[in-house]
Amino acid sequence: MTHRGDARTSSRIPRRTVAGYAIGSLGTGGFGTLPGLVLVYYLTDNLGVTALVAGLIVSLAKLWDVVIDPVIGSLSDRSLARSGSRRGLMLLGALTLPVFFALTFAVPVDVGPTTAAIWVLVSFTLTATSFSLFQVPYIALPAELTDRYDERTRLLTWRVVVLTVAILLFGAGGPLLRGLGDTPAQGYLLMAVVAGLVIAAGLTPAAATAPRRSPAAAPARVPVSVHYRLAARALRESQPFRALLGTFVLQGLATGTMLAGAQYVATHVLRSEDAVTLLFLALIAPAVLVTPVWGAVARRIGKERGYVIASVLYAIAALAITGIIWQPGAWVYAPVALAGIAYAGMQALPLAMLPDVIAHDAGARGTDRAGVFSGVWTAGETAGMALGATALTLVLAATGYVESVGGQTVAQPDSAIIGIVVAFSLVPAALLIASILVLRRYRLRRADIDVLAEAVR
Repeated sequence: MTHRGDARTSSRIPRRTVAGYAIGSLGTGGFGTLPGLVLVYYLTDNLGVTALVAGLIVSLAKLWDVVIDPVIGSLSDRSLARSGSRRGLMLLGALTLPVFFALTFAVPVDVGPTTAAIWVLVSFTLTATSFSLFQVPYIALPAELTDRYDERTRLLTWRVVVLTVAILLFGAGGPLLRGLGDTPAQGYLLMAVVAGLVIAAGLTPAAATAPRRSPAAAPARVPVSVHYRLAARALRESQPFRALLGTFVLQGLATGTMLAGAQYVATHVLRSEDAVTLLFLALIAPAVLVTPVWGAVARRIGKERGYVIASVLYAIAALAITGIIWQPGAWVYAPVALAGIAYAGMQALPLAMLPDVIAHDAGARGTDRAGVFSGVWTAGETAGMALGATALTLVLAATGYVESVGGQTVAQPDSAIIGIVVAFSLVPAALLIASILVLRRYRLRRADIDVLAEAVR
């Protein structure tokens, strides 16, 4: 229950809190972007790992998050009850992630593909674990920082502004750093060390925005199985959460497939490995500019309607990209830019809707389950992105893609080129259409949240 005098009842969130929370997306955006962009390519075109094995490595590491995120969510709720804050887990993740991230791209040059694959699997799994320790409590914070419908939109809008800047910074800057190395191995390690430090610089101050309150009685220890039962119960009992999460997972799968395929499009369709930087500029520059516009759209017509519009635009853009099968060229940056405009809304609006779902559940059940919800949400988001890499590698394997090691140039068959484009366009478009059908089942509206906010004051 929220009482008068609680920070959440103030009319506006302080700017310092908005800025501190938003800066966390410098780290979350960096980690979400760079491995998805370069890790599969690093494995197939530098370490000689086959496409299917490369996809399996990335998927296993990410799916490990699906296993542990509900547990971390419950532990986050226990930490809040015991210490009055979620920041302990956040700091642990922020400080360990850079080390494991650097190790992921520090594979010795003289090892074979099998050893390299094992090295990357172990290192990236540890990296993903550190990320979850931060991300799960981070996702839970907006429901605690404010109970107002529009203030949550404001808070998450600026988070997504930083997120899109981070995607641009890491998506364009990562490959540029990679190119500064004298050898591919040196380039990837340089990229990983610098990126890891920048990620930590975003995550660490964001942990300080976790509010402190008086701790409750220390909760009793529970078996691990209880954490999963709590997650399953949250899914079963909250219809708005199921609809929103289902939509977001399908869209994560779509964007994960496109993200993993961008480097392949640049290298083998546009015939320039460096074109991936231009693809990211085309995608993210518009997103940075229009993210506040999506906030205004949400205030005018509602978050859920704005979310539908953004999703439709992204599907149209993905379908348009299919034309590079027949006519590759610079024109592709136009539909990519449209996808960027839509992507901004597809990030800002569902993230602003999630605290509404959490607050609605707390009002209906009388129990704060923010950590449980954020754990399930992060697990679903991670699964979508991970399976995006898997979807790409399945298409590559089915269409005859040929792997290589660092420094080699391999001519790909025409079937593989078509497969790259299909994975980058038609597959994401189909997933977006499916997500829109799921989103139609989301029933929470502004009036529901406003009534709840008034009831707890």
